[in-house]
Amino acid sequence: MLTLIKNGIVYSPDFLGKKDILIVRDQIGFVEDEIRQPSDFVEIDVIDAEGKYIFPGFIDSHVHIMGAGGEGGFRLRTPELMLTDVTTAGITTVVGVIGDDATTRTMASLIGKAYALEEEGISTYIHTGSYQVPVRTLFDRIEDDLILIDKVIGVGEIAIADERSSQPTVEDIAKIAAAAKSGGKMLGKAGILNIHVGTGSDKLSIIEKVIEETNVPISQFQVTHINRYRELFESAKQYAKKGGYIDLTTSTDYKSLETTEIKCSKGLREIIDEGVPLENVTFTSDGMISLPTYDEEGNQTGYKLGLPKYLYEEVKDAILEEGVPIEKALRVITANPADILQIKKKGYIEAGRDADLVIVEPDTLEIVDVFAKGKKMVEGGKPIVFSTFESKKE
Repeated sequence: MLTLIKNGIVYSPDFLGKKDILIVRDQIGFVEDEIRQPSDFVEIDVIDAEGKYIFPGFIDSHVHIMGAGGEGGFRLRTPELMLTDVTTAGITTVVGVIGDDATTRTMASLIGKAYALEEEGISTYIHTGSYQVPVRTLFDRIEDDLILIDKVIGVGEIAIADERSSQPTVEDIAKIAAAAKSGGKMLGKAGILNIHVGTGSDKLSIIEKVIEETNVPISQFQVTHINRYRELFESAKQYAKKGGYIDLTTSTDYKSLETTEIKCSKGLREIIDEGVPLENVTFTSDGMISLPTYDEEGNQTGYKLGLPKYLYEEVKDAILEEGVPIEKALRVITANPADILQIKKKGYIEAGRDADLVIVEPDTLEIVDVFAKGKKMVEGGKPIVFSTFESKKE
């Protein structure tokens, strides 16, 4: 029930220096310069993290936990998320979304999958709805889902600037955002409206009109996939400077990075250099989507999964290749999503928070151990806790 991690170099995500961390059940009990193990006391599991970095557990706030895909035929439906897909990537909290298929994937199934992952050891939340307007909720209204279902913390992903969207109007988006805010306020939830932005030339214009023409505040929206192409990315940076929340998607494919998409690590460097408020920026994996694959000549060869592991890979690249300071790079997958989504016990290493911790090697930043709510899920870089029906990997 007690775990003492000694001598680690702690990023909370702000740099705290060398600290000892005592885990009491599922929470962080103490973070001190030194915590001595008493003699003649109950058994304590002591881990020596000498020289290693300790980060808060990562938050991936846009994951298709039931799978995604299906465009082009049912055979392209992707599988459901397995526990080790996230734990081996240092992710200890996920927010599940449905996406474009609200016919064969439903809110009831999304809630069920979220509870299953929670039982297996990680923290889970969901957004109600999908691409479509009117929003398909579990109960009659958006407010009902937010008030009556503890795991529902927002709405989305609602699609705009995309041929697959329902082509929502300014009035549609304003009403959805207002309902999300109203329902969330009842229980201290953020009630964020998560907006999928496609490749349409209208970009963020409908959201900007809602903000200009109604009383819905800019803080009620989180726009995602904003690194799809340069013009959208530039618009998103200006949007964030006005106070808006922007999200970069880490799952992509070779051809897109060569032609249109902004690599997240490079995008983060730009954001910092140009004075965009870092606290308004997050990374998410868009995990379990289907991605087309291409050969060197740009010919499509098949499909692959967009995996949650790409989340931390882009953060590592930002640190190791783009020179982004560790404490700034970490914020986009720890403190920022916790603050924006008002997930109060996540995102930081401090007493009273959930004991979600990631221990990494200092030079390579490779993951060594992962704790989720005080339970060790990954040890020595290998998973030690698995989903019920998951094959144990050697």
